[in-house]
Amino acid sequence: MVLASISILVGLPVLLWSAGKFVGGAAGVAKHFGISPLVIGMVIIGFGTSAPEIIVSIFAAIQGNSGIALGNAYGSNIANIALILGLTALISPIAVRSEIIRRELPILLGVTFIAAWQLLDYNVSKDDAFTLTGLFILLMAWSIWQGMRGDNDHLAEEVNEEINADDSTVKTNLIWLLAGLALLIASSRILVWGAVEIATHFGVSDTIIGLTIIAIGTSLPELASSLMAVRKGEHDLALGNVIGSNMFNTFAVVGIAGLIQPMQVEPAFLYRDVTMMVALTIALFVFCIGLKGQGRLNRLEGGAFLLIYLGYTYYLVTHAFVD
Repeated sequence: MVLASISILVGLPVLLWSAGKFVGGAAGVAKHFGISPLVIGMVIIGFGTSAPEIIVSIFAAIQGNSGIALGNAYGSNIANIALILGLTALISPIAVRSEIIRRELPILLGVTFIAAWQLLDYNVSKDDAFTLTGLFILLMAWSIWQGMRGDNDHLAEEVNEEINADDSTVKTNLIWLLAGLALLIASSRILVWGAVEIATHFGVSDTIIGLTIIAIGTSLPELASSLMAVRKGEHDLALGNVIGSNMFNTFAVVGIAGLIQPMQVEPAFLYRDVTMMVALTIALFVFCIGLKGQGRLNRLEGGAFLLIYLGYTYYLVTHAFVD
């Protein structure tokens, strides 16, 4: 039990740190070989912010812990909206100015409905996983095509600024890329092992561990990015970061895990957790699109999101031990 707790306390910070090094190294190598900032931003950095969720869910699926794989992915989606955007909006209201965000919000809503529909039979089959990964590839291709038409110039400038700040040589970037990937894999395995051990010790399902400890932990990069974006006045980036992460989690994280191992889910997961994810996504859509005029997330709505998340987490933890 002590060793399992230490593995989580050590594994999670190493996981997040190595993800940052992996992203920085990958972006530096890509820039050296002339890959456009747009592709770096959408593919490499987009993957990098979801790398903790992806790697954790891959190893959870390999070990047959489908509860951790799904709980991590959809629990992160819930945390991204209710915890991260809630806290961010409470600090500084988020105005929705970009047409790109208004275009991506309906896509996120559709993605969320697809995820819920797939779980109606309490199973993520290989066919479901192929569908998710196929849609993910199409979405990435469409996004890059839209960007090449000039719709994402602002994103390209932001990524260029971030990458240009790093003058490391290609050799250094390559070392960080490989070292970051190795540490991602090692820390993920340690984290999953510790989570399973703790769940077994306390007699709770690994799904609860995935929805709480792991989901919150792997969402920390999104929290840091959103708070930094709001401090700079880049409200669209704060919101776009969460929208992109939720799409990655639903399509890539669940899709890849499902390709490795078909996953069974408990009815409670569908009716409690997936319903919560769908409800929060609908609320986000309504607030940000706006029924009248420009949409925004104000402090009242952010506070409501945060209270919902705290209540939801409290319910998960208390009922886990009762059951």
